[in-house]
Amino acid sequence: MPVGEFFHVRIAAAQPFAESARQHERFALAPPRKSPTCVHVNTSPPFPALHGRGAGINPPNRFDQLHIAPDPDAPEEERPHPRTQFFYDTTESLLTKNDSPDVGFSYGLNSYRGCEHGCAYCFARPYHEYLGWSSGLDFESRILVKLRAPELLRRELGAKRWQPQPIAMSGATDCYQPAERQFRLTRGCLEICAELRHPIFIITKNALVTRDLDLLRELARFNAIAVHVSVTTLDADLAGKLEPRASRPAARLRAIEELSRAGIPVGVMVAPIIPGLTDTEMPAILAAAAAAGARRAGHVLLRLPFAVKDVFLHWLDTHAPTKKARVIDRLKTLHGGKLYDSDWGRRMRGEGIFAQQTSELFHVAARRAGLNQTEFSLSTEHFRRPGGTQLEMF
Repeated sequence: MPVGEFFHVRIAAAQPFAESARQHERFALAPPRKSPTCVHVNTSPPFPALHGRGAGINPPNRFDQLHIAPDPDAPEEERPHPRTQFFYDTTESLLTKNDSPDVGFSYGLNSYRGCEHGCAYCFARPYHEYLGWSSGLDFESRILVKLRAPELLRRELGAKRWQPQPIAMSGATDCYQPAERQFRLTRGCLEICAELRHPIFIITKNALVTRDLDLLRELARFNAIAVHVSVTTLDADLAGKLEPRASRPAARLRAIEELSRAGIPVGVMVAPIIPGLTDTEMPAILAAAAAAGARRAGHVLLRLPFAVKDVFLHWLDTHAPTKKARVIDRLKTLHGGKLYDSDWGRRMRGEGIFAQQTSELFHVAARRAGLNQTEFSLSTEHFRRPGGTQLEMF
């Protein structure tokens, strides 16, 4: 069992917040929803950094009326320090349809909701607000676990209406986050994909992916797997503060090397690029990944939707105060004067001279490193539905 507490609290995916989960609420107790007025939390110091956590705060939930913040004048021993808690998610569906033109897949698979990696910049944090929790500490300390994920995946891939196509793992939360060591749901889903020879695409920032080399090799036999390892920075100290429970950069590069040696198509994602903080590292990251065996590369600009902005700005106040003004200024330049632009086509790339320079730098550095010379084209021709029946028989 993972370090932390596991609650058999049934939280259906379609319900915003199960009443039975409120007994475990440590930071905020919300009354029935009315107008979205909040008592706002101060997102600047004196709140100290929490060891092993990317978020130092729980910003207000935009759907709830009341938010209670810890007293900044309270003694250190009286301040809450959340333990990781696990909740049973009883969702009856697993694959989610994506209609965004900004990403290269139509269906995603997430066995967990919330992520222990605690990346201060994670764009998926606001999804926790639909559960009545916060985008901050709650997102990384309250993890919903879909214990039936492999069973649901087999059922959905076996449906006659399913048209086989590559599925992305980690479209929202990392499929190899620390909880996976015990729950093994990602491995269970890979076993289903290997059995059915169904193509799947993995993106992760955890070296735990190498644990499943046996299944990845089996999928590679049918051209049904590709893995991208996400690398934000090569600075281990910075990574430890920015992505506290993810694998350190050196471990991710070793994972790329192991995957490559095993014959698994592997690439690197420079994501997110944080202007004014990590953007200058892009050529070095691409060169290091290529030397480790990566064949393809991609990049994504930092995204700060909703309360992610509060979490990340607080992180800058705590860990990089001298760089905060530069990061904010560069982001506003990329997004027409705003910290974030949600419009498709601009949200992940930005616009203007800095966006153009970032794109050009990426393409030049990738070309010099020998990346993106070949495509990862996953195949569905070997797919067979449960029971071993080939797709062609239908």
